[in-house]
Amino acid sequence: MWYKPIKINVMIKNMGSIDKVVRIIVAIVFAILFFTGTVGGTLGYVLLALGGVFLFTSIIGTCPLYLPFGINTCKKK
Repeated sequence: MWYKPIKINVMIKNMGSIDKVVRIIVAIVFAILFFTGTVGGTLGYVLLALGGVFLFTSIIGTCPLYLPFGINTCKKK
């Protein structure tokens, strides 16, 4: 090749196992509270959306809010 490909690490893993498990549990609790009718209205939708964000970030292993603060809960390799 006449050019050198640039390797960009887009998804930096910055969440450890405990962090992921806690987020998944909180997301499940938010969903249960919403779907059982315990929490409704605007607060219910906000908690449901927040639970979705928690679930998504725990699946991909990256929390965008951790990046600017330099937080990393992954174990060092």
